[in-house]
Amino acid sequence: MTIDDAIYGEHHIDGVLAELLQSKAVQRLKKIHQGGASFLVNPTWNVTRYEHSVGVMILVKMLGGSVEEQIAALLHDISHTAFSHIVDHVLEEKDEDYHEQIFMDVIEHSEVPSILQKYDYDYRMIEKWEQWTLLEQPLPNLCADRVDYTLRDLYTYGMISKQEVCSFLEDVTVHNGQICLQSVQAAEWFTEAYYKETIDFFLHPLNSYGYYILTKVLKEALRKNILHVSNFLADDETVLQMLRNSGDSEIEKMLSSLHSKVELEENRAEYDICYKGGKARLIDPCVYKNGKMQRASVVSPFVKQCNEKAKKQLQQNIYLKIQNV
Repeated sequence: MTIDDAIYGEHHIDGVLAELLQSKAVQRLKKIHQGGASFLVNPTWNVTRYEHSVGVMILVKMLGGSVEEQIAALLHDISHTAFSHIVDHVLEEKDEDYHEQIFMDVIEHSEVPSILQKYDYDYRMIEKWEQWTLLEQPLPNLCADRVDYTLRDLYTYGMISKQEVCSFLEDVTVHNGQICLQSVQAAEWFTEAYYKETIDFFLHPLNSYGYYILTKVLKEALRKNILHVSNFLADDETVLQMLRNSGDSEIEKMLSSLHSKVELEENRAEYDICYKGGKARLIDPCVYKNGKMQRASVVSPFVKQCNEKAKKQLQQNIYLKIQNV
């Protein structure tokens, strides 16, 4: 089968990867939005976990990753619940890792193990994340997961151009199994892009508002036994339909306030919503040049400055006053 990806173009996929792509567990990700509640407050913020998962798989392939690592890449988000990370807020998972906690259970209750066995792969190989050095890396390193969601969101939402994406990808290289860049310029560009994603997009007032309201809705639905935690393993639309069919006036009122015409003002003195800042998620790509590997912040004052500014911004609370719903 041929996949025409918005970021990486056409790629031929066959064998075990093609069969996994067609599985119910992977197809379900087409109905899970990457941005949680973002699609409810802005219909154009509509990237799905499926698009991202396929993209990460292709990027790992482009970087020379093994078929095994491509499998891990395709499946890495398979256990994301409806509304993605919003469920971490609902369940008060401070590390935002609920999908990781349930990962193997979701895999084992899907057709994935039998598909992998058919091609002589043991599904338990996926569990050893430390071996997938292209797919996952701790911050501040680059990894395929982090690179894809940054490029995909920003390109889809018109915040970067296709030419910028292509130029950046040409600069990406792999050294000792780790993704790095060949020029300081590419490191500076990606650092700036990453903070457009994690600050300008993730913490956009409308996005913060959507997260806050939908978290309240889901907590209330759990409290009233309208939903159970197991329902989150369905998809966004299924859970929304359950909420709409509940007949609960409070939930209906909150859901009706999730739309694109909400007017918000950042106001520390008078606010309706305080969205708490979390841990500073900083990026500092490695630059491999002339046989030498260095952090971008060491060779670029711009990257260092970006990180200092982002650290302050990411730790601050967001105070929003609702002007009009």
